[in-house]
Amino acid sequence: MTRTTGSADKPSNARTNTSTCTHAPARTLTRLLPLALLLPLATACGGVAGADDSDTVTVTVGYQSKTINTVTAGTLLRSLGYFEEELAARGKKDGKKYEVRWQDYATGAPITAQMTTGKIDIGSMGDYPLLINAARGKQLGQPTRLVSVTGYNLRGGLNTVVTKPDSTLRSLSGLRGKKVSTSVGSAADGTLIRALKQAGIDPEKDIHKLNQQPSVGASALSGGSVDALSQFVAWPGQLAYEGKAKALYDGADLNLPTFHGVTVREEFAKERAGVLDDFLTAQRRATDYLRERPVAAAESVAKETGLPAEAVYLYNGAHGIATFDPALRPELVAALKKDVPILKAAKLVGDVDVDAFVDPKPLKRIARAAAHPTPKPTAGAATSELWLRGHDTTRTFAGPKKLLAAVAAAKKSDVRAAYVPDALTGTPWFADRAVWVADGSELRAFVTPSHAKTYTERHAGARVISYADAVESAS
Repeated sequence: MTRTTGSADKPSNARTNTSTCTHAPARTLTRLLPLALLLPLATACGGVAGADDSDTVTVTVGYQSKTINTVTAGTLLRSLGYFEEELAARGKKDGKKYEVRWQDYATGAPITAQMTTGKIDIGSMGDYPLLINAARGKQLGQPTRLVSVTGYNLRGGLNTVVTKPDSTLRSLSGLRGKKVSTSVGSAADGTLIRALKQAGIDPEKDIHKLNQQPSVGASALSGGSVDALSQFVAWPGQLAYEGKAKALYDGADLNLPTFHGVTVREEFAKERAGVLDDFLTAQRRATDYLRERPVAAAESVAKETGLPAEAVYLYNGAHGIATFDPALRPELVAALKKDVPILKAAKLVGDVDVDAFVDPKPLKRIARAAAHPTPKPTAGAATSELWLRGHDTTRTFAGPKKLLAAVAAAKKSDVRAAYVPDALTGTPWFADRAVWVADGSELRAFVTPSHAKTYTERHAGARVISYADAVESAS
């Protein structure tokens, strides 16, 4: 049973740097993406995005500041000013003035709505919204193309199902008959659907699904009106860090890639190919910055969004859940094709020609990929991290026991955050929110109770212990 309560597609107030447009018409999206509701979204801001007068070219970029897997094409990129720098250099050559309008939304759907009316030129969003972007663009005669990736996880660890801290739920099987909040049409909803099916639960009949904007769902979870919340980065990590939720299901269990990417209006890409190249060059520069200064990047994004820097770092850190690389990797394109049936079943798209939607040519034009470091593995790296107050770098450890020994040796007030990978999936999680298992003299950490149960059932004598006991055991 699916109920619409709030909307995954209701945007936050759009934040721009050159206008005060409020995008009030986008609120018609509260019933989620039908064609008739996309058409009214032509805003009264005036002017067509990308259009120019005699000497000025305006480029409008839609982004999601709190969807921190997109920061290299949104929040971080904007704060660094790299796109404006690239355009300024172009302006010196062609004599034009370039202006960038940054428009901030809570989800990808309103960005798609604005792109289909020509009001946004470049946008960033998750894999499921990208497919809707492709479908709606073609349907409305405003085709779009996927031109780069922002962040990804090859196992799907960017999406998580969480419950209240005091919930008695221990696995997905306990969700039968329960109320679950998610954002229909998002990657988090796709994760929920796939995970429930694998657990033998019908996602349409066996649970009460509430279609809610992430912030609404988070409030519903805290207030007790839903039993679980399935959401995308950074909501699960933020809620866990704040002590408002605990993980029930790790999306990495699906072992299916999930990612966010950059989409552009085809017309704009043809008319302003050089500007698109500038954007992708700037995105790559922002990616380099994030890799080289991950703590500074996390602090910057936290300042811009109001999110806890520690939660941002969980995903975007040096050994975080997300890998940042603009390349259109074949594994990601293949995963995108596997997502189409989920959206078709939800009647959100028809057939989507993924191969036609993906356009690698712009990245090839800037031709700088070979000069960049190989991204870190998404999962399986046995690296734990400790972030101490007053430090602009983290300390890394080869195993969780050594991490906990360092935590024990430090003053409690000096520890900002400790991160440890799940022993089964490799998904990093907060050490003090993880489920700990003692196996002889060894310590193992897990994102969810079900992972810990799987491990203890396979290892005689292994037992679940508290975080405090784990720290004491390691000291």
